[in-house]
Amino acid sequence: MSRPVSTYRVQLTPDFGFAEVAKIAPYLRDLGVSHVYLSPVLQAVPGSLHGYDVVDHSRIRQEFGGAQGFREMAGVLAAHDLAVVVDIVPNHMNTANAQFLSVLEQGAASPYADWFDIEWREGKVIVHRFADDLPQSEHYTVVDWREGPGYRRFFDVSSLIGLRVEDPAVFFATHEVIFWLLDEGLVEGLRIDHPDGLADPRRYLDMLRDRSGGVWTVVEKILIGDERLPDDWACDGTTGYDVLNRVNGLFVDPEGRQPLVELFTTMTGQDADYHAVMARSKRDVIDLFFRSEVERLARVAGASVQDLVDLLVEMPVYRAYVTPGEPVDPVARRIVESAAPNPETARAVLSGSPEAVVRFQQTCGPVMAKGVEDTALYRWYPLACLNEVGGEPDRFGVSVEDFHDFCAGMRPFTMTTLSTHDTKRSEDVRARLQVLSELPGEWAEAVRGWSQQVSFDPHLDYLAWQTLMAAWPISAERFTDYLLKAAREAKTATSWIAQDHAYEEGLRAFAAKAVELPIGDFTALVDRHAVVNSLGQKLVQLMMPGVPDVYQGNERTDFSLVDPRQPAARLLPLRPELGVGRGQAPGHDPGAQAQAQAGTRRAVRADGRRGGGRRARDRLRQGARGRRGDPPARTAGGPRRLGRHLAHPAARQLARPAHRRPVQRPHPPGTPAQPPPRRTPGET
Repeated sequence: MSRPVSTYRVQLTPDFGFAEVAKIAPYLRDLGVSHVYLSPVLQAVPGSLHGYDVVDHSRIRQEFGGAQGFREMAGVLAAHDLAVVVDIVPNHMNTANAQFLSVLEQGAASPYADWFDIEWREGKVIVHRFADDLPQSEHYTVVDWREGPGYRRFFDVSSLIGLRVEDPAVFFATHEVIFWLLDEGLVEGLRIDHPDGLADPRRYLDMLRDRSGGVWTVVEKILIGDERLPDDWACDGTTGYDVLNRVNGLFVDPEGRQPLVELFTTMTGQDADYHAVMARSKRDVIDLFFRSEVERLARVAGASVQDLVDLLVEMPVYRAYVTPGEPVDPVARRIVESAAPNPETARAVLSGSPEAVVRFQQTCGPVMAKGVEDTALYRWYPLACLNEVGGEPDRFGVSVEDFHDFCAGMRPFTMTTLSTHDTKRSEDVRARLQVLSELPGEWAEAVRGWSQQVSFDPHLDYLAWQTLMAAWPISAERFTDYLLKAAREAKTATSWIAQDHAYEEGLRAFAAKAVELPIGDFTALVDRHAVVNSLGQKLVQLMMPGVPDVYQGNERTDFSLVDPRQPAARLLPLRPELGVGRGQAPGHDPGAQAQAQAGTRRAVRADGRRGGGRRARDRLRQGARGRRGDPPARTAGGPRRLGRHLAHPAARQLARPAHRRPVQRPHPPGTPAQPPPRRTPGET
């Protein structure tokens, strides 16, 4: 088996399965990737667009082509010198599965009772009604959806029940097909979803490495600040959110922090202290979603619910790396003791019963994810490009020196990425937003002018203007979808569980009026410089240590958001004579987005020094005053080719010049060279 040089993520759907992946093999080969990185392939809920809701671990998803379709796809990919990486979901599965139905029918006597992380109450499991035809049985009790179920779940999603893969029998039963794919040589790499939910991620990875023979493996571990992946985790690294946030920070001017925070607080009336907003947000989601989880933790830890809530609110990371029966890591001890309201609570979760130690760590992740990713990041957004998974929105800019220090400590074969199915916005949307850190005055003037013409909710309008400018051109429908999601996640006026229909009608009217304003004029000025960020951050990703991943469609200009109904329009074949993909967003003007590289605002020089913010800002302003018809230096819409040949483990050969036509190789019959569909955004 081979380690990847570079990967290309494909989001499988019922309309884009294994046969469709095989058809784009020539395109991916010519792009320069070594491995095709697939979203989950096991049998999921019918119609699922993401695949993280597995219902049967013993089958490859029939909608994609089943086992035979997978084998045929892998053969075509191999003929083009491409291998396969698959995404697996060990933490949970959908409740509509045969094993859990057996538990509901037979209770603790079911042969599958040990599969799931259940808290039995008087011999019964507490459930929400997830199907109309639940079996008639005395072994379960249906409760209102506002009450938590009697089992560990994925975040607040009661239809996704936690698996006990720490049990070897459950581990092998749920990985049977994955190991078959590895043994057959059809798969050469694994991506592990949500390891923070597992009882013992280290032991799980040890078991996986022992059985897989050491196949290349990365984990979706969200790291905060200077946190690093534990050295004793048997994997090659993370899926790259830590890299994404640091590369993003390289293109943000720290001098923009004060004026942008002042603009944000003036426009929204929100607190200038992000940590205060984050603490309130975490407390809110505990009250809304996780009261039953905290009460269960309190029962096994012998601590008060209020003390545990206070601890969870102050925890700065997704997990404390503590294993029952082993000495507590000094860093973990310091983090927990600093967050705990009293020493007794800290002791209960660090050195109490094994269940208390594990349950605490499994509760930290959901509170962080829902409280920060899905709430605080929609409430506090002076510069929205910083509001990413694992990001710190109050940290403006990453110095070149800090970036090099980070790279020096990276695992050599970790994954690097700039966009995923879970990012809040695509890398090109972030590239536009990065420019605002160097034009805070001009941006403030534009926002105030738009707000005088159209306004709705001070808590949402400023995020709306950033989104509208950065995703331009965007339809009223798509803009509305995004704002509805943002407002419901923020939970300040409406939410997913308590929708205010009058408010949402007002939001729709605001969106319809806002898209009629000439926002594109400001976007055009930003684009002259955002293209340098788009290409610059891709260059950094390709040249730094690690295995670079490209999310489908992002080898080209892509202004995706996480709006759930954004169309996954199929990209048509590249037109190399123009360097532009015919699947461009309607109205996109590559010339406006590709201005002279002289507009670069921050120079990352070979000697490690950084260009001054004021001098760079002056260059940007000078460029913004140029004639509207100024010709672009180059076109930005074509694909960014990934280098296959390693000059050094940390340096990959870059693309051929964009004006050169790609070398045309003969393609096997029935495999036309065409790019894959645009991304199907995940809902975060």
